[in-house]
Amino acid sequence: MLKIQTSKPRPGLSLANAFTALKYGNYRLWFMGQLASLVGTWMQSTAQGFLVYQLTHSAAYLGYVTFASGVPTWLLMLYGGVVIDRVPRRSLLVITQATMLVLAFALAALTFGGLVQPWHILLLALLLGVANAFDAPARQAFVADLVDRQDLTNAIALNSTMFQLATVVGPAVAGVTYALYGPAWCFTLNGTSFLAVIAALRMMHLPPRVAPPRTSSALRELAEGLRYAMKHPVIKTLITIIGAMGLFGTAYVTLFPVWAVAVLHGGAATNGWLQSARGLGALLGALTMAALGRFRWKGRLLTLGTFVFPLTLIVFGLLTWLPLALLALVAVGWGFLIVANMAGTLLQTLVPEQLRGRVTGIYSLVAFGSLPIGALAGGTAAEAFGAPHTVLLGAVVLLLFAAGLYIWVPWLRSVE
Repeated sequence: MLKIQTSKPRPGLSLANAFTALKYGNYRLWFMGQLASLVGTWMQSTAQGFLVYQLTHSAAYLGYVTFASGVPTWLLMLYGGVVIDRVPRRSLLVITQATMLVLAFALAALTFGGLVQPWHILLLALLLGVANAFDAPARQAFVADLVDRQDLTNAIALNSTMFQLATVVGPAVAGVTYALYGPAWCFTLNGTSFLAVIAALRMMHLPPRVAPPRTSSALRELAEGLRYAMKHPVIKTLITIIGAMGLFGTAYVTLFPVWAVAVLHGGAATNGWLQSARGLGALLGALTMAALGRFRWKGRLLTLGTFVFPLTLIVFGLLTWLPLALLALVAVGWGFLIVANMAGTLLQTLVPEQLRGRVTGIYSLVAFGSLPIGALAGGTAAEAFGAPHTVLLGAVVLLLFAAGLYIWVPWLRSVE
């Protein structure tokens, strides 16, 4: 039986445990800046999806946009992990956030001018994917620079709280803004929001980070990270879980514009409510994680999430009444967050510092790289068989996967 203890436990569910990481000044700056930026990001994501559907009336094209944003993930994210271990993470994040700012304003300008075409959105999604290939693993690794190691689990849980709070607020605001003023203002607000995180990064007081000596090539350093990840049984399992979730469990998010119109007979506001309901559930999951503090039974909670997520997704796939659908999505969001957050927490607490960037890059490659494949397959399947059947099929596959983990990987439940 494999038993790995990642942190000293702090028993019990308590709100006193939930905000420990905020005692660090640098983390407070990070939290506030990222929250503003993520609200803008979700506003753009929600508005962009509905705009694509308005321009094309195609579920498949929704998948194409997500697929385009993911192509750079496969090509660049592993190298991004090597870069993260070599350069100051704050400097890299300033560059990636500034790049995303420019891309958001470019999409806003095209939309304000009435010039935007589907191929413009595809191209900008591709360029955004390039920035995200370096930004996503850098953000995950950077958290370890902001708090003491004993509070890293709480900081990661608060990161998820921040992210999911943005998924509640951003899509809802996007739906209202889109309906009242049009999508261009959603893109403009997103571009402006990146200024907050750039300012927060510049205001931090961080000790100088001395880059380790380069004794080998980037390719050899990458190979070292891959060998470590593939030989470590827990990390390898976590990467497999997050990959399965991306492939079979996220197409429903891509299909929200279709669901809002074809299944629930709504519009842009309905699309925003669907996103926000999922985000609310995930926010509740993140707060649950944060309030648990330094608890032992991480493997058991991860296993529970692998069952809750597909079961509640099946329920959502069968509903056609908006209030019940929103309620089901709250449960879906809770289950997904428990899996994603618990997997990310275990990985960040287990990986050694000298390999953090590379292993995080591998994990991020699988997490983000599986999304466009799942979105492309889901969009194509929905075009042929309908959105509900597509969502239900993916949920059933994930339920079988969870059962397989429970039967053949029983030691996962003992990981601490």
